[in-house]
Amino acid sequence: MAEHNVLGHTGEDDAADYLAREGYHILDRNWRSGHKEIDIVAEKGGVLVIVEVKTRRDARFGKPEDAVSENKIRRIVLAADAYVRLYRIDMPVRFDIITVLGKYRQINHIIDAFRTPVWYR
Repeated sequence: MAEHNVLGHTGEDDAADYLAREGYHILDRNWRSGHKEIDIVAEKGGVLVIVEVKTRRDARFGKPEDAVSENKIRRIVLAADAYVRLYRIDMPVRFDIITVLGKYRQINHIIDAFRTPVWYR
């Protein structure tokens, strides 16, 4: 496996462990439907939480969360819609970003990082 893939998987493991410690119930990891993907699907307090994980060795090229572009948000929202429809989920949905940064894998949880774009409503 390529080194960047190993780093990404390690970051996703760290993020899932963090969420579990914080009382989230992990429903799915790396869920796929066609070209759609969700890193982590969790639930807490009656809210479905869609989590995008960004892992970086350092912040030399900017903050990891800045890599979540409008295009990426569009794909995440479409994937979340497919997930909700497939499993017939009837609860509010929230979109979070978790960043994992550096040698010590510092975690930053950005709750409600973005809203469903206007084009989707």
